[in-house]
Amino acid sequence: MRVLLSTRGSRGDVEPMAALAVQLLGLGAEVRVCAPPDEEFAAVLARAGVPLVPVGPTARSMVKGPKRFRSADMAQRVADMVAETYDTVTEAASEGCDVVVATGMFPAVAGARAAAEKLGTRYVYTCFQPTMLPSPHHPPFEYPSHPHPAGVTDNRVLWDLDIQHMNALFGGPVNAHRASAGLPPVDNFRDHLLTDHPWLATDPLLSPWVLPADLDVVQTGAWILPDERPLPADLEAFLDAGPPPVYVGFGSMPMAAAEDVARVAVEAVRAHGHRVLLARGWADLSLVDDAADCFAVGEVNQQALFRRVAAVVHHGGAGTMTTAARAGAPQVVVPQMVDQPYYAGRVAALGIGVAHDGPVPTVASLSAALGTALEAGTRARAAEVAGEVRSDGAMAAAKLLFEGVSSE
Repeated sequence: MRVLLSTRGSRGDVEPMAALAVQLLGLGAEVRVCAPPDEEFAAVLARAGVPLVPVGPTARSMVKGPKRFRSADMAQRVADMVAETYDTVTEAASEGCDVVVATGMFPAVAGARAAAEKLGTRYVYTCFQPTMLPSPHHPPFEYPSHPHPAGVTDNRVLWDLDIQHMNALFGGPVNAHRASAGLPPVDNFRDHLLTDHPWLATDPLLSPWVLPADLDVVQTGAWILPDERPLPADLEAFLDAGPPPVYVGFGSMPMAAAEDVARVAVEAVRAHGHRVLLARGWADLSLVDDAADCFAVGEVNQQALFRRVAAVVHHGGAGTMTTAARAGAPQVVVPQMVDQPYYAGRVAALGIGVAHDGPVPTVASLSAALGTALEAGTRARAAEVAGEVRSDGAMAAAKLLFEGVSSE
């Protein structure tokens, strides 16, 4: 079986695809992964034993610097992303590909689906958070240019409006490209991409799909890429030099006023008498002084690291939240966008940490959240939940792909 995996987004979109690739390779499939040409993404896929098929500009350049995605040039960026993904997936899947699995930013998914249509190849949409999928149990996330109408709280109404919003944002460029490729137009952009049977690659406990629902969703469990890399020697030395520190990192979030965020985090953690482990990430967080109680890290094995920290302060990405939960580390989630408020709410609902109120922490607000996260009861609950999180989601998905191809 030949499988093409396509994604455009952050590390949280690429690493699960790498996890799926590992399981597919183990079952004897041939796998290719189309993703942005960021060096860290290539490194993740190299660990999975799959080469990167580059598509478009780097993901980092789309959120930082002069080429970042702006609403003013939305139509052109959407058109470019659709075309780039279509061309790359078409070429990568042209020689006997059995299935295209797509996720990430919607214009890229549209390009991948169009390529699958043109080639006559099976297409599967997957996502890593329930809030991407229509449900009466939660609202869609808001686009900055299309906020929810004041006073409207019925989730079904909001999801109906979501179709209109997505058509307005993406439908024109997508249908223009489809016409150029000899494909028919679509009048419901969202449901065309999601299909009637989307896949949800999240843990059923941490991030459940709530029934009853209108969509026939296949929840596979989270796709987790095992990480056996040792921690760097200088980090090991810091960890061994004192009690477990509090980890603070915001992953692929650029974070405005990063210097202030770092200062707030360090002061809030120190207020509780803990050492600080600051992750640089795409915000480029850096140490605020040269005191021995703080240490900064770059790319690192979080699966190993989170088992050795007192708490994890993060942005609420699905991957970071799941990794911290599997490690039994209490969490403080400072959500920035899209699905992150949802994951902040799940952390709070499960009792394994705290949802910070809003995206901009102060010393007082973060210190208060840490006060709860560092309580013995929170750590005990986090340890309990850690034992219940599944790790077989990628294997379940790989088997489903094989079953789907064999039944055709």
